[in-house]
Amino acid sequence: MKFKYTARDFSGKLAKGEMEMNGPTGVADALKQNKLVPIRIDEAKPLLSLEKLQGMTGKVSGDDVTNFTRQLSTMITAGLPLTDALNLLKVQSKPALSVVIGDLLADVQGGLALSAAMEKHPKVFSKVYTALVRAAETAGVMEQILNRLAENSEKSREFHGKVVGAMIYPVIILIAMVGVFVLMMVLVIPKLTALYADFNTSLPFSTRAMIAISNFMVHDWWAVILIVAGGYFMGQSYMASKRGRLQWDSVAYRLPVVGSLSKETMLAEVLRTLSLLLGAGISVVESLDIVADAVGNELVEADLKRIARQVEKGFPVSISFSESEIMPVVVGQMVAVGEETGKMDDVLAKLSHYFETGSEEKVKGLTTAIEPIILIVLAVGVGFLLYSIVMPIYSITNHI
Repeated sequence: MKFKYTARDFSGKLAKGEMEMNGPTGVADALKQNKLVPIRIDEAKPLLSLEKLQGMTGKVSGDDVTNFTRQLSTMITAGLPLTDALNLLKVQSKPALSVVIGDLLADVQGGLALSAAMEKHPKVFSKVYTALVRAAETAGVMEQILNRLAENSEKSREFHGKVVGAMIYPVIILIAMVGVFVLMMVLVIPKLTALYADFNTSLPFSTRAMIAISNFMVHDWWAVILIVAGGYFMGQSYMASKRGRLQWDSVAYRLPVVGSLSKETMLAEVLRTLSLLLGAGISVVESLDIVADAVGNELVEADLKRIARQVEKGFPVSISFSESEIMPVVVGQMVAVGEETGKMDDVLAKLSHYFETGSEEKVKGLTTAIEPIILIVLAVGVGFLLYSIVMPIYSITNHI
């Protein structure tokens, strides 16, 4: 960390400069050794370098955080001091993460705990992450907790990768269908409209509907943009409100097939994180509060907060889970087993794996079912377009 200093020698001559030290005290001691009396010591604010600019504009990905966690755990296990480990990782990491690690290093050298330094970067290190690091600092088991954090992050990303990967094909087909429809409306239908007008023939309702849509998209394209943009911003505003998010989350879980999949995916993540927090020695109430704040779902957050408050009042954890309208009955039953055996974290980890496996099977089934549905919809759409285009041409041919 660089500091600017202003000092005087014994003759009263003023001296200014910069010095790299761990803190202002180190700068003052160095000045005294050089027979200088410190007057002012301030942290030097570096100019915006290319590396700093890349760090500010870049984004730290989940994979970057996972690699950082794994490497930091390995270095600490090997006996490397925390500051040396952070210094090495700062040099090896990508620009965006390197800037964050540089800030962590400066804070740690300034006497701040690693967890407190990480809390300054909530977009990089989640509440769950910082809570686990804080617990590791208290218990003195930093390398074990970091190792478990890395494993948990890898499992979570692998699970989400499977879910997203299974949905890529349907999404590509859907985008292609929309693209073809837009091209037909903007390029093909206007040319056919001129042809139909020349022959002044009566058109079926489907053709007239397509021509109306085409005219609107070609001549009133600005209105299409306004409608799409207005709908987007209204949706964003609605989702930004607590009431809007709560209503959306409630509806999402009631949707057929997709709602069940979303719920199982959420349960797998919540239970895995709870297992990790409890295994690190964090209390049940604090673990529930941390997961509630990090879950990103208003409905689940409210339910977890309710469970936490009940446990805080002395209610058994299993009873509190059993009264939930969101959690399946099996969760309360397995939590009761965890309470009796004293292995709550192990039970929750196995339960998380159960829901994870179930959601993966649902994704495979959903993907298998979506493919024929997409083909049917595509066939119906193509048939409608062909009917709307060919029938007037057939009538014109007969007329001629």
